Amino acid sequence: MPPGKPRPTGCCHADRRPFFFPVPQPPEVPMLPTRRHVLTAGLAALILPRVAAAAIAEGPFAVTRSAAEWRAMLTPTEYAVMREGETERAGSSPLNAETRPGVYHCRGCDQALYDAAAKYDSGTGWPSFFDVRPGAIGTMQDRSFFITRTECHCSRCGSHLGHIFDDGPQPTGLRHCLNGVALVFRPA
Repeated sequence: MPPGKPRPTGCCHADRRPFFFPVPQPPEVPMLPTRRHVLTAGLAALILPRVAAAAIAEGPFAVTRSAAEWRAMLTPTEYAVMREGETERAGSSPLNAETRPGVYHCRGCDQALYDAAAKYDSGTGWPSFFDVRPGAIGTMQDRSFFITRTECHCSRCGSHLGHIFDDGPQPTGLRHCLNGVALVFRPA
C-alpha cells in the first residue's frame, strides 16, 4: 500500500465505502411550493368536488322535503349519502351481514325497494341485490370519477341509493350495489 493512503477496513475495495458504514446523506431542504403548485392545487380544489360528486336525481317526486327537513331527519352520514350522492365506507353497514327474510325500504320515505330473497354477498363491502321491486327505483347516468355508471335512487323521494353494475348473478346479471345507510330492513 502506498504511503499516506489510508488502508480500507471491512472491505477489499479501496474506492468503495465498507457496507457496514452508513453513507452520509445531504441534509433535507424543505421544498417550498412554487406558483405552479399553488395554482394546480387551487384549480383541483375548484374542479374535483364537481367531478367527484355523484349525480343527484332531480324531481318531481311524490315525497319532497326541504334541505332543512332532510337534515333534521337524517344523520350527517345519511344526508351526505342520500341527498348529496356520497358513498359510505365499504364494510361499514350492518346490513351486509343481514340474511333474514324481509324487505329493504328507503330510509327517506319508507318505500319498499328490495326483497331479501334478491340479496347476495358480492364481496364488495356494500349490500348488493340482483333484482328490485317493480317501479321502486329510478336510474340515471352518473359521470363522476371520470367514468360512466348507472346511479339508482328511490323513485318516490329521489334519495340516492347506490349504483347498478352488469356483473351480478343470474337471472338478471345485475348488481345493485347500495349504501346501507340509505336502507331500512324490515324482517318478514
